[in-house]
Amino acid sequence: MSESVETKKLTKGVRATVKKNVPKTAVEILMNEKPLDPVYETEGQVCGQTKILFVASEARPFIATGGLADVIGSLPQALAKNPAYDIRVVLPLYSDIKPDQRRKLSFMGNIYTPLAWRNQYCGVFTCVENGVTYYFIDNEYYFKRPGCYGYYDDGERFAFFSRSVMEILPFVGFYPDVLHCHDWQAALAAIYLKTVYNNKPEYQKIKALFTIHNIEYQGKYSLDLLEELFGIPSEYGYYLEYNGCLNLMKGAIEVSERFSTVSPTYAQEIKTAQYAHGLDPIIRRNEQKLTGILNGIDVDSYNCETDKALFANYSTDDFSGKAICKSELQKMLGLPEKDVPIIAMITRLVSHKGLELVKAGIENVLHEDLQFVLLGTGDAAYESFFKDLAMRYEGKVSANIAFNGDLSRKIYSGADIFLMPSISEPCGLSQMIASRYATVPVVRETGGLYDSIKPYGAGGNGFTFASCNPYDMLYVIHEAIDLYKNKSAWIELMKKALNTDFSWSCSASEYAKLYEETLA
Repeated sequence: MSESVETKKLTKGVRATVKKNVPKTAVEILMNEKPLDPVYETEGQVCGQTKILFVASEARPFIATGGLADVIGSLPQALAKNPAYDIRVVLPLYSDIKPDQRRKLSFMGNIYTPLAWRNQYCGVFTCVENGVTYYFIDNEYYFKRPGCYGYYDDGERFAFFSRSVMEILPFVGFYPDVLHCHDWQAALAAIYLKTVYNNKPEYQKIKALFTIHNIEYQGKYSLDLLEELFGIPSEYGYYLEYNGCLNLMKGAIEVSERFSTVSPTYAQEIKTAQYAHGLDPIIRRNEQKLTGILNGIDVDSYNCETDKALFANYSTDDFSGKAICKSELQKMLGLPEKDVPIIAMITRLVSHKGLELVKAGIENVLHEDLQFVLLGTGDAAYESFFKDLAMRYEGKVSANIAFNGDLSRKIYSGADIFLMPSISEPCGLSQMIASRYATVPVVRETGGLYDSIKPYGAGGNGFTFASCNPYDMLYVIHEAIDLYKNKSAWIELMKKALNTDFSWSCSASEYAKLYEETLA
């Protein structure tokens, strides 16, 4: 068919240009397959593109409290490099978004969002960053307060946010093919789509994909809030009702065409009572819709050759800079400058990070000629334990009870071994970041740790152990210490860790397949 005939098929009065060599599907570019037919551009959008709208409560570089922000900051930008996609993200406009980021935003206008008996102001701001269009939902009553979470009315705050996502679609002129919602804070967006808005023709073609980043946090509320707070008619209550309460994560799983989680192993684990925090029957009932995709990391940011936070840069061809990073880290933390292995942990100090294993076994390790460095904050009991450990093993242990991004990079680059003995870890990013700085991970085989780190003895990129047992952990730590003494073998392992591909390009390819399956 000629271009002129195709062009005539476009809506009258809409200017169109032919885009050559753009594939019909997103997968084809990412899999380096041959492009197919041309598509057409209308009013800034390309007809034939797959339109994805990410709905999330945080994203770098705007606002971040954890790993979710890393994913929403990186995955959309990785996907946006593919011209077969139109990628957009919607976030709350928190007061904690820094002024330099706020200056990027343009005010589009405002609407009013209905929420049960309320009718609330909703301002819409926007910006474009690295090929991704961002929308920000503004309401000072809900979002002009410190931090993102932890308020008594979080249910109402994120219900307003999710309902506003539905309301702004005609306002911004964008109806996605896939609404990709993340964690319980965005679960109601998928639920509203498939219930309250399901009678609107322009919404009926939108598919919902829900991603679980941590199943522990599910969004549980009293049954009587279904209509009064969330504005969901009672005939849809069965989607959300579970174990005597409303469960927003359960509702999103039930209504979405597909749901996913952040590693293949975690997708299997959450089918069991041990990992699912009570949702395992729901996961098993819907397992035909479940996919696990391992997260990536920003390999440009975490790059030992260019990272300006390091004391010195280095590469697989020349590790002399890493030796400088190590000695300078020892100076900074008041440890003796000597050639002994530094074991590091950068973690939230909470039980599921395997800290009971560390408490039970760390003093056994400290009898060796080595040093131990910890960075993190969390439960007071763990903070006290590590402070006391540093006092009793002065010159061998440095406990830094803080959240410090600059120091974390200095520890990643200056340490030799990175310990991550998590009891549960949906994906984990720290083991990937450590690898990017040629610091060898020692991990427990769970979730994304199992999917990203393979044992040295089998030709892998680190050391692993399976059981929640301090003796198994100690065994592989001693293996790592022994290998450290064999400098040539250790350098080869450092190179293998550093060269492991943890980029988002691999994950983006898998998400491309998932979007195609969701649309199918």
